[in-house]
Amino acid sequence: MLAWRHWDRLGNGGIDFTSLGFGAAPLGNLFRAITEDEAQATLQRAWDAGVRYFDTAPLYGLGLSETRINHFLRGRPRADYVISTKVGRLFRATAPDRRDGFGKWYDVPARNEIYDYSYDGVMRSLEFSLERLGIDHVDILFAHDLDVFTHKSQQVLDQYLSVFMAGGYKALLALRDQGVIKAFGAGINEWEPCRWMLDRGDFDIFLLAGRYTLLEQASLVGFMDPAHARGVGVVIGGPYNSGVLATGPRPGAHYNYDVAPGWVLDRAGALKAVCDSHGVRLVDAAFQFPLRHKAVLSVIPGGQAAAEMTSNLSAATAIIPEALWADLRAQGLIDPACP
Repeated sequence: MLAWRHWDRLGNGGIDFTSLGFGAAPLGNLFRAITEDEAQATLQRAWDAGVRYFDTAPLYGLGLSETRINHFLRGRPRADYVISTKVGRLFRATAPDRRDGFGKWYDVPARNEIYDYSYDGVMRSLEFSLERLGIDHVDILFAHDLDVFTHKSQQVLDQYLSVFMAGGYKALLALRDQGVIKAFGAGINEWEPCRWMLDRGDFDIFLLAGRYTLLEQASLVGFMDPAHARGVGVVIGGPYNSGVLATGPRPGAHYNYDVAPGWVLDRAGALKAVCDSHGVRLVDAAFQFPLRHKAVLSVIPGGQAAAEMTSNLSAATAIIPEALWADLRAQGLIDPACP
């Protein structure tokens, strides 16, 4: 059975999360195309196992991920699941040979992305997402990709953060105050912008991808602990750091959506050796590690196939001996201050 975690920072009844959530980027044909039947079978495997939190975004497959979730959730009682999507991008139809995302998204609609973190941009993005999802409301909205990883320089990021705080942030506040959404935050690949926003706004939940994992804990003191102290929840995306903690340190393993560098392979190898000595799969430890922090509400690895979903389910229900964490601390492989 999957564990549940309750969040209610605002005293409005809050949101119940399954410890294992469904990260729906792979449903957008991330790195390879999958059929509609494969996508629906993966969602069904998750549902049958008790997963009730689904995270998607307009970016994922340039709308395809949201559309596939629509097909799956149609007819299911809206109160039976929690769903989050994201704002910050709008799309413009284009010629197939001019679309965005070649080499990342396969067999997807011909669209160009337009970054828009303004008040109107957030409202329009939500409207379009509701149409693609086929529902009348979402539970959580995340401002998407306000990080240097996406925008390539701190200067450009600072410009978008300024636009967002002056516009999109106020739209999210209004949507929450009106009860259209239950919570909002940001979905980001770096912890530093999360802390920047945490210090400047009334945020509820952040989705942090890849920066609080068995491999990396630099965010612990700077963001994770302060978030918990303020009642702010954290959803962990990318718990396997794009794959290396799932596959192990093999040649061609991925880290941050690219081929893993030597230092990552070395560290993953050391982590795996300790896990092996305790009879624990590396992927199981990688999934369970972030859940030990009290700020974490759910961990949302992606999955393109029912077999991958089955592996995630095994990781979510694995029993990890305390001696494993003690050994990892003793060998300097995780921050000694980690819960």
